[in-house]
Amino acid sequence: MSRRKTAILLSRSLQNSRIAQVAVIVAMWLAGEAISRLSGLPVPGAVIGMFALLALLATGVIRLSSMRRGAYWLLADMLLFFIPAVLAVLDHGEFIGLIGLKIIAVILAGTLAVMCMTALAVDLGYRLMVALENRRVHA
Repeated sequence: MSRRKTAILLSRSLQNSRIAQVAVIVAMWLAGEAISRLSGLPVPGAVIGMFALLALLATGVIRLSSMRRGAYWLLADMLLFFIPAVLAVLDHGEFIGLIGLKIIAVILAGTLAVMCMTALAVDLGYRLMVALENRRVHA
């Protein structure tokens, strides 16, 4: 089988398989972890992996449509990843009192900050996409 046919076959299987898409996301995360540990960078491996995935998406090596189903599946079931953490909190009574209120305040402030920064990043990305599209149409 030629190299081009193999690439087309892999692209189609990636686009149709939610499991393959999640596997690519996890592989990028693990690659980022390896880079973080080997290089000694003070950056979490997950951040490095997601930036690498973003670079692959931005350059067109991986198409967004090839990753959409797996990403949506992970986002839809994300609440399940937090259930063990909630059960662990119930085992520690000290988190219910004043310390717990302080922790909740920090969590809420952090969540609000993340949501605001994410909204700003999405807005900036959307504006850049519109500007590039307008430039392409008028060129």
